[in-house]
Amino acid sequence: MTNRERFIRTLKCEPIGGQVPTFELVFFLTMEAFGRVHFSQRAYAQWDQMSGAEQILHVKDMADLYIQTAKRYGHSAIFVQPNVQPELKNLNMTQWLLEEIRAQSGDEYFLMLHGDPTWAIPNGDNMMDFATRMYEEPEELNEESQKRMDEMLEVAAKLDQMGHLADGFGLCSDYCFNTNPFFSCDMFDEIIAPYLKGVLDGYRSMGYYSIKHTDGNIMPIVKQMADCGPDAIHSLDPQGGVNLREVRKIVGGDICLVGNVNCGLLQTGTDEECEADVMRSLREGMADGRGYIFATSNCAYTGMPLARYERMIELWRQYGNYDK
Repeated sequence: MTNRERFIRTLKCEPIGGQVPTFELVFFLTMEAFGRVHFSQRAYAQWDQMSGAEQILHVKDMADLYIQTAKRYGHSAIFVQPNVQPELKNLNMTQWLLEEIRAQSGDEYFLMLHGDPTWAIPNGDNMMDFATRMYEEPEELNEESQKRMDEMLEVAAKLDQMGHLADGFGLCSDYCFNTNPFFSCDMFDEIIAPYLKGVLDGYRSMGYYSIKHTDGNIMPIVKQMADCGPDAIHSLDPQGGVNLREVRKIVGGDICLVGNVNCGLLQTGTDEECEADVMRSLREGMADGRGYIFATSNCAYTGMPLARYERMIELWRQYGNYDK
């Protein structure tokens, strides 16, 4: 099987044997690993000022860096992020990048894009205003969510018409702090769940898979998230008190679980703490023999020591195999 085929079977919670799939939402450590600037630090505002030849080289370079990262660290999936949401106005660049990754790697990797229309925790500048709106203007918030959902489904439909260039979507609106969700259970049902379920149903009807991400303590709302029907839930954050085995009991055996390696320990813990946590994640994730994708509890972010991430991958290669 290709990495893509193994990833899809795992999302479907089918037994695969062999190595547990792994990937990261983002691998920011490209300068340390490859001596190349990460996409998020490149000046995309200059895209329209580039010549056609420069644009071609830029897209080829991005595609190559995605693929080199996946090859080096055994990733089965690539979360394609052209530094802009794949909205209608940006679809040409997104299409071009997806086509170039496919041209360079064939169908080896599962490709996904951003695609979450639901509200996330607001930033500190507008948190009070948003909290007020949740209780005084929920209808207006829902109208905005509906518009975003409709546009994202239109993007998915256009990508489907272009030849189903992507395999799925990562839904990355964060709902939770480490202590508790920002949205109460009742508020989640009112302003999040209808649009999370709506977009997931829409993606599935077009043959796409979906991974729902949120950091923090998801335990009070994880059943509500699962009821919306994602193929997988990421990131199962230990820093938010999330226990992988407890989540499995709550959501059942038909939703894939992704992540759970403690990012905080990878950054600041001892070598012994890091290795113990990696082994715990593998042990708990692999317990059912299916439906688990190994990953950090967030991403490989700037500031995480590359050596720690590479040790995590070394342990995964050695112990993350169902047949051993």
